[in-house]
Amino acid sequence: MATTRLDRTQVVDTALRLLNELGLNGLTLRRIATELNVQAPALYWHFKNKQELLDEMATEMFRRMVGPPEGRPAVRDWREHLAQSCRGLRRGLLGYRDGAKVFSGTRFTGRDHAPYLEEHLQALVEAGFTPADAVQAYFTAYAFTIGFVIEEQAVYPEPGERDPRYDPVERAEGIGADFPLAAAAGTDLFSGYEERFEAGLRIVLAGIERTGLEAAPPGA
Repeated sequence: MATTRLDRTQVVDTALRLLNELGLNGLTLRRIATELNVQAPALYWHFKNKQELLDEMATEMFRRMVGPPEGRPAVRDWREHLAQSCRGLRRGLLGYRDGAKVFSGTRFTGRDHAPYLEEHLQALVEAGFTPADAVQAYFTAYAFTIGFVIEEQAVYPEPGERDPRYDPVERAEGIGADFPLAAAAGTDLFSGYEERFEAGLRIVLAGIERTGLEAAPPGA
């Protein structure tokens, strides 16, 4: 085994590369160590367990998604602000096999996300949301996107390659004629993700406006 000193960046870069090859279930600290030509205990100098590694992987995914804040055009309309954020998040997560599963439930390391969160919340507050409602609005749009991509990547673990378990014809035959609507739903459930994401995003934004702004008391 090599004795070259590792750093966190090497480990995370290797883990993200292997994620695309193996998926989340196949990604282990032992496999990463083998790829780096070191003994597995060498990784524990940097990460106590797999969850700590996933936290750092998610943080690095976020950095790559958003890029440097300088030079990004300012978007003050809160609807477009949230919509662009959700589209960018989905696009970034789809760049990694099981990307949404890795991202979900992790804790960012450091403060890289703080300027972007501040920007999103500021746009909402300036539009008339209370700080609490701004947080709820942001989280709702964020959670919709994460959940949507988890389901999307379950059906298409590799871009353009649908998992055969989600074949709509076989699914319809398995459900049978007693439940015609449920049987036919597979055609829509397992295709057209781009259009369905945009449709769902419109629903989320309309709901946020209705419950966040329209429901706010006068002067709020």
